[in-house]
Amino acid sequence: MKTAELAGKRALVTGSTSGIGLAVAQALARAGARVMLHGSRPAADAEALRAALAAETGTAPGYLSANLADGAAARGLVEATLEAFGGLDILVNNAGIQHVAAVDAFPDENWAQMLAINVSAVFHTTKAALPGMKAQGWGRIVNIASAHGLVASPFKAPYTATKHAVVGFSKAVALEVAEQGITCNALCPGYVRTPLVDKQVVDQAKVHNLPEERVIREVILAAQPTKRFIEADEVAAFAVFLCSEAARSVTGSAQLIDGAWTAR
Repeated sequence: MKTAELAGKRALVTGSTSGIGLAVAQALARAGARVMLHGSRPAADAEALRAALAAETGTAPGYLSANLADGAAARGLVEATLEAFGGLDILVNNAGIQHVAAVDAFPDENWAQMLAINVSAVFHTTKAALPGMKAQGWGRIVNIASAHGLVASPFKAPYTATKHAVVGFSKAVALEVAEQGITCNALCPGYVRTPLVDKQVVDQAKVHNLPEERVIREVILAAQPTKRFIEADEVAAFAVFLCSEAARSVTGSAQLIDGAWTAR
């Protein structure tokens, strides 16, 4: 159901063709925002996704493709959104990658790629978005981090490092723009059933030499008090709140949505 909570706001959500990113884009559009989708889908698939969102919400979403591992392309994504929408009010840095392995067996190329997409892209898009937000005296930046931005798990040292970096970056940005009508927060989900988590299940099954159903029960959700995956629409609703006027004093924070996983 469409609301007017974010009517007139212009939003860019990176990595928004599936999983958490798509759920956030849909929720922002339902709240009235005009959304720029981002991903690497074939042209026909991207147009179908854009058209479906337009039909559901009555907004006019856009779609852009950019390789976020390249800093210039990440900045260009924001610049293209500014040109298409005439400004940018909301930036959701959602795109991220994962690879599970012991540190001494972790491929160097995966480490470099994870840093580029999970951390450097957040820097580049934020840097490109801030001048316009400062000029208009309003902005919302939501960086999708992870519960691993606050705690650690074995075989996830690089992922944990990148998400800790996103949390720290979000706090520092919030301090810089605290008097300019801009908020910046890290949203830290626990295990959400997405294509990324499905890949983790496969990787963890290899690491632990277990069937996938046992990995879900005995590894991924072993310490999860609620014993269920978090739904993407739960994360999306939280993101919409952080973009709202009601959350204007919520900034510089790492907001957990993890089913009490980190409460132990």
